[in-house]
Amino acid sequence: MSVKNITKYNFKDIFSVGTVLFEEACTIDHSTQQNNYTIYWIKEGSGIYNIDFKQYKFTDNVLFFLSPGQVFTVGAEQIKTAYKLSFKRDFYCIQTHDTEVACNGILFNNIYETHFVKPCKKDTQKFNFIIESLIDEFQQNETAQYDMLQSYLKQFIINSVRIKKQNHTLQEDSDTRLFKDFSLLVEQNFKTMHTVTDYANRLGISPKSITKHFQKLGKKTPLDFIKNRILLEAKRLLIYTDKSVKEIAFELGYNDPAYFSRFFTKAITKSPLQFKKEY
Repeated sequence: MSVKNITKYNFKDIFSVGTVLFEEACTIDHSTQQNNYTIYWIKEGSGIYNIDFKQYKFTDNVLFFLSPGQVFTVGAEQIKTAYKLSFKRDFYCIQTHDTEVACNGILFNNIYETHFVKPCKKDTQKFNFIIESLIDEFQQNETAQYDMLQSYLKQFIINSVRIKKQNHTLQEDSDTRLFKDFSLLVEQNFKTMHTVTDYANRLGISPKSITKHFQKLGKKTPLDFIKNRILLEAKRLLIYTDKSVKEIAFELGYNDPAYFSRFFTKAITKSPLQFKKEY
């Protein structure tokens, strides 16, 4: 690996910005499970990233947004210039933000939508300015540094949200709001609530009504939605922990490990242990 410069700036282990400049395109291979909220800006380069077992190909100037717990694997990577912004929930998510730029907004914790945005030339200039401002602020060590760093991060996220909204139609109607409410509830409760009725009761709507809303949006059934979230977490736990299938079953709310194994095998066409071994 021919690396020209790798620099990382930290603020109290809760926020960091890393810059990577390569003398020439290099291939890096690694896989990890995200512990923080992470933004990768691949300014120059190309590659294949796998996020939660889905493949994304990219070429030049693209931003990826990852949330804690997501599985990130590099299939192939030739990078010339890249930046990594990483922060803990306590640094940014404790603030009361507009729902679109929050940690449960358009970019983060939205595991059912695309994970990247592509900035245009004008957007790139804005991101360059923000990155330069962040790096400068890291080196100041002045009063209110926390507030300044948080402010620049928010600017970065707001600009990303604007790009996402420009390039993707974000519907805002009753069906879409219900889908978001349902998906958020699933994200918070999938380990303990496994039926559509459970969520319908929390939302104050009948299971049939939820199904009709999903049909209007062209989504899979609500039950499939719940099952897919459970399966995704099962895959994460199988790959990135040493927990047994029995322990994973209990963690995901299944008192009968054999039933959980049959559920997993039917959906994936591989047993939990086969999936772990082959992956």
